[in-house]
Amino acid sequence: MVSRSIKLLIILIGFLFSQNLQSQNEVYTNEIEDSIKIRRINFGLKLGIPNVIGGSIEILPPILNNKIAPFLDFSGLNIDIDDVGTDFSYLEYGANFYFNEKGNGFFVSLGQGKFNTDLNFYNLEFNENGQSTIGDASTNLKFGTTNIKTGIKTGGTFFFRFEVGYGFGSIQKTVEFNATANGISDSFTEEIPPIPGVNSGGILIGNIGFGLSF
Repeated sequence: MVSRSIKLLIILIGFLFSQNLQSQNEVYTNEIEDSIKIRRINFGLKLGIPNVIGGSIEILPPILNNKIAPFLDFSGLNIDIDDVGTDFSYLEYGANFYFNEKGNGFFVSLGQGKFNTDLNFYNLEFNENGQSTIGDASTNLKFGTTNIKTGIKTGGTFFFRFEVGYGFGSIQKTVEFNATANGISDSFTEEIPPIPGVNSGGILIGNIGFGLSF
């Protein structure tokens, strides 16, 4: 009787062990399948230069062995420094080229960056025919860059991205404009306020991103 009970116990333990092993194998298999699944739409956020903080979307079409992924980044920011207010917006579009065929891992990127900045100058001194007054004025600054980057992106449902590069373009250091206040007109030349990563020869690019893949 004892021997039969021991046999039943051994059979039960073996059954439970095999079920646990099977469950672990299923979890491991699902993790592998999830990691190699090709995800074609990525939504996320980017933090860094020149984006500061903004949204990002990337699409991986089923062409060219899943290596080319068009993307669009966009952001906006308002900064007030001393007597200058800056309403800054940035748009970048282009394509990422992945070295593997799953839309993740190492990549190089080629794109176009578009800057649109409204500059608001406060406490300007207007002079005309011996008369003077204090007023405000606004003007607009636009410029574009050709961006080359390299980076890495993780796979899975939740992704992490890191990229660095440079945007080539000619960017002016000052802005000239005419303004009128209280009936007095004057011409002004003002320095462009600091914009993160921007210099006269282009822009430094360095950001991190994260989001969801589908």
